[in-house]
Amino acid sequence: MKVGLLYSRIRKDEKLLLAELRDRGHEVEKIDVRKERFGLESTTANVEELDIVVDRCLSTSRSLYASRFLDSYGVPVVNGPETADVCADKAKNSLALAEAGVPTPATEVAFTTDAALEAIEEFGYPCVLKPVVGSWGRLMAKIESRSAAEAILEHKATLGHYEHKVFYVQEFVDKPGRDIRVVAVDGEPVAAMTRTSDHWLTNAAKGGEVTAFEVDETVADLVKTASDAVGGGLLGVDLMEVGGEGSGEYTVHEVNHTVEFKALNSAVETDVPAAVVDWLETKAEAAAGNDDDAVEVTAP
Repeated sequence: MKVGLLYSRIRKDEKLLLAELRDRGHEVEKIDVRKERFGLESTTANVEELDIVVDRCLSTSRSLYASRFLDSYGVPVVNGPETADVCADKAKNSLALAEAGVPTPATEVAFTTDAALEAIEEFGYPCVLKPVVGSWGRLMAKIESRSAAEAILEHKATLGHYEHKVFYVQEFVDKPGRDIRVVAVDGEPVAAMTRTSDHWLTNAAKGGEVTAFEVDETVADLVKTASDAVGGGLLGVDLMEVGGEGSGEYTVHEVNHTVEFKALNSAVETDVPAAVVDWLETKAEAAAGNDDDAVEVTAP
């Protein structure tokens, strides 16, 4: 098959995917979104003969818009724009999980510092304030006092961007020093790991120690439901153990649509890039069966 790779920077994750695709003899068209233009009917990107496009854009805005334009041309893209739209916004993410009956932390959104402070006071201390758009644990705050809440809210209110004026407040989940990341394809777990740290943020990007985690039936069911809730695709589903380590009780706090898997691949025996490419081959084959609906795309 011929695979397009949307990117703005080639990280280790993308290198792993590219190596696996090329080892299998697939042709790859790398599409640097920083250099392309996307019109209402056509694009400068070479997408006419692609069987499938994989969105690996580092930038959320580029991911959302590039995938939306490709979808409008009838080019198969994973993850699709609907999934990207839900996963890129924490408020939409939380709503989708709650509406699907997936256990997720209590969350409130406010639009002024006064209303946000009321929400924080009702949650009690500590609680968590997150940006609605963001990754790697950036700009997240564990708020432990009213004075800290007032200072952080004032900073966010003066940052300027409208997203900082959407105050996403969440209960603090007293997890056992770790959370769980499951990489899944259309709800089917590929592999999972725990991310452990003395810091309340356990992201691997923040230095969390990663260890393989065995997915049981409870976790698998939650991952499937959470994946379906956001539209499916290649996803990273993040869970926390709410009853202590080994309790078997979980809450899903986030689903990621441009999931990184290099840390997972180093922690588990499963060949994660190989499993992802297996899935891509299946998706491309399914898309080929719908060629009658395809739209011819030409360069502007």
